Amino acid sequence: SEKLYTASPGLVNGLQARTFGVWTLLSSVIRCLCAIDIRNKTLYHITLFTFFLALAHFLSEVFVYRTAALTIGIMAPLMVASFSIMGMLIGLQYLEVEALSQNKKKN
Repeated sequence: SEKLYTASPGLVNGLQARTFGVWTLLSSVIRCLCAIDIRNKTLYHITLFTFFLALAHFLSEVFVYRTAALTIGIMAPLMVASFSIMGMLIGLQYLEVEALSQNKKKN
């Protein structure tokens, strides 16, 4: 939290930092599970949502609440979330095509 919320570090307390840590752990578990079972569409969508949620959180901290400045500490998660969203949206197209080809094989 010290490297992320540099614009207003006084607004971040220990409870918020621990909550952010638990949220980060939960989202990484979801992302690892998706990597293991990448063809699970529900898990894929949930994982994609975690990246949208992260992007919205960090953008709001910079531009709405102004608790974070555009430093490398905030730019790194913004870039990871953005590139991951793009990659997963591209991958979603392949997941849809694969599902259609599976249905054709069954028929």
